[in-house]
Amino acid sequence: MKASGAAAPRARPGALVISLDFELAWGVRDVFDADGPYRAHLLGAREAVPRLLDAFVGEGVAATWATVGILFADGRDEALAFAPEVRPAYHDRRLDPYPALRGRDPREPVGEGEADDPLHFAGSLVRQIAEAPGQELASHTYSHLTAMEAGVTAEAFEADLAAARAIAGARGWTLRSLVMPRHQQRPDLLPLVAGAGFVAHRGPEPHRLATPHAGVHDAPWRRLGRLADAVLPLTGANDAPWPRPDRHGLVDVPESRFLRPLLPRLGRWQERRIVGAMTAAARAGTICHLWWHPHNFGGDLEAHLAYLGRVLAAYRRLRDAYGFRSVSMGQVADEAARDAGAEASASGPSNPA
Repeated sequence: MKASGAAAPRARPGALVISLDFELAWGVRDVFDADGPYRAHLLGAREAVPRLLDAFVGEGVAATWATVGILFADGRDEALAFAPEVRPAYHDRRLDPYPALRGRDPREPVGEGEADDPLHFAGSLVRQIAEAPGQELASHTYSHLTAMEAGVTAEAFEADLAAARAIAGARGWTLRSLVMPRHQQRPDLLPLVAGAGFVAHRGPEPHRLATPHAGVHDAPWRRLGRLADAVLPLTGANDAPWPRPDRHGLVDVPESRFLRPLLPRLGRWQERRIVGAMTAAARAGTICHLWWHPHNFGGDLEAHLAYLGRVLAAYRRLRDAYGFRSVSMGQVADEAARDAGAEASASGPSNPA
């Protein structure tokens, strides 16, 4: 889709934010058998990561890589060494990753390290992300913690975030942005996110189809609505205004569109939907936030990279026409903090009563 017309001058141009949920087997272990048919998608994700990095770096596009903390580990011993002492007591025991990590879950064998278990450990890929220009290494919690599930306490959540930051810090990396697994955002936990040192998080799309809920499966009506919304503008562009920090200093960078895996015979409609959302943000001077998982590309990598290439080509056209930018979640938070500081300075000290 070609942008038309000249851009109207504005204080700040719009921006494209891209975030990826990098989780491998830890993100789907209660849904798919790692040795079943979905294994090809997970292994494909390992090939997708360096190819995505090449695409982003080549185009000068920033991306935020929200990564499960266990993937940072060189192997099982290190993952257990950084694991928090306080852990969720999930009522649904399938959600608890620690029995598998300790080798006590026969349903899910976990190897000793990345060499013999590329679906549970990915230290080499995490290093590639951290070293790639313009890419932000972020957190998807330490253990793919799903915060709205029964048995998750504030104490366990806080300990999990501390573990994620600790394993990154041991490598000299600081995690500043957080993406909650499965969109399970609890407002009561957001002060703990800020308290753990994060400055940005990814909120859900602002409509009923994206309301956070426990459980992995959507209600049928919601699933059908989201599928239709992938090709038709049922919920609009879902672009977001430039945010301000909340009272805890945390910035919400909400989702706009899921870059869904290509649907048979509907790929061009999906592409048109994505580019339409980007165009709306470029024209309005707002933010369009695209997100997906690397394993979404794993089943047919070349077709999905070609799809992404067309999306990035549309970004270039919007950049040239409207000054549309590419920023990470952390960069959005930095700009929000500067805006808040400038506004506070402009207002000056309050007059004494």
